[in-house]
Amino acid sequence: MEKELWKGNEAIAEAAIRAGCDCFFGYPITPQSEVPEYMSVHLPQHGGVFVQSESEVAAINMVYGAAGSGMRAMTSSSSPGISLKQEGISYIAGAELPCVIVNCMRGGPGLGTIQPGQGDYYQATRGGGNGDYRTLVLAPSNVQETVDFVQEAFDIADQYRNPVMIVCDGLIGQMMEPIEWHPIPKRKLPPKDWAATGRKSREHNNIINSLYMAPEDCDRHNHHLAEKYAAMAKNETRWQEHQCQDAEIVITAYGTPARIALTALEALRAEGVKVGLFRPVTLWPFPERALHNLAAASHVKAFLDVEMSSSGQMLDDVRLAVEGQKPIHYLGHAGGVMPTVEEMVDAAKAALKEVK
Repeated sequence: MEKELWKGNEAIAEAAIRAGCDCFFGYPITPQSEVPEYMSVHLPQHGGVFVQSESEVAAINMVYGAAGSGMRAMTSSSSPGISLKQEGISYIAGAELPCVIVNCMRGGPGLGTIQPGQGDYYQATRGGGNGDYRTLVLAPSNVQETVDFVQEAFDIADQYRNPVMIVCDGLIGQMMEPIEWHPIPKRKLPPKDWAATGRKSREHNNIINSLYMAPEDCDRHNHHLAEKYAAMAKNETRWQEHQCQDAEIVITAYGTPARIALTALEALRAEGVKVGLFRPVTLWPFPERALHNLAAASHVKAFLDVEMSSSGQMLDDVRLAVEGQKPIHYLGHAGGVMPTVEEMVDAAKAALKEVK
């Protein structure tokens, strides 16, 4: 199969079109503006609807409406814009509507910088809106994975009637890489007989709603959602391990830092240092059982968590999974500064030296 050279953001948009995206609602913000720009030209050519909304708040509520009518709806933004969408995301999750949300992360807090960052981990995995809800969060580490995940995300969203978020740092969105457009396995999806389509032949009307005035009704609904999230955790948790079978020091990282860590791993192994990489592919559900079991292995002496955030956010999930079995060290930068191979090599050696 031939490879094609694509810019990350444009490949995201093309992948969504190939996945059958019907509607895109968005607003330009660096470093993801090429996504709506590409969609504005190409989605209408495939019979879809593109709307540049007046704000990010408007965009996510347009997604609510389109998803409620059974359309495959999508939005994308970067960190401050995703913050503005949080109330709408909570509404969409509460109403059990499928949609795809792409966050091309930049440094923060506030307006921060237009450079890549990973400071939105808490927001993505804990939910930045109100109430008890979850979004399934996929974290690619290169452009190929990003386009594959975007295409699969629409099916995952439809299967569980839930928002699916893809978080990629700004470097992935802005870089160009060769990719393959290969077939993505399709899932057997339930019919969208819940959608508000205006049909008059039904015995009852479909109502899309996230409001439950009676506390007992809201309690029941939240228990129903919790059961769905448990099914997602059981069926959709993903991770990758590289040379962890004999590793004494294990690096935990996702996104671009995980990709950099692979080069650090090669350098350390060449020096005789037994190092491995554990990469969560789903940030939620987090692969805590797999990481817990790895921490229990006698050959593992310590962990090194690497992120593009100042003091670590995934670090909390790593600690919860490891449960104190082994020491955990941290290496991180924020504001668009990338952890380097040399820094990872030095930090891994220092961490291992402490336990020997």
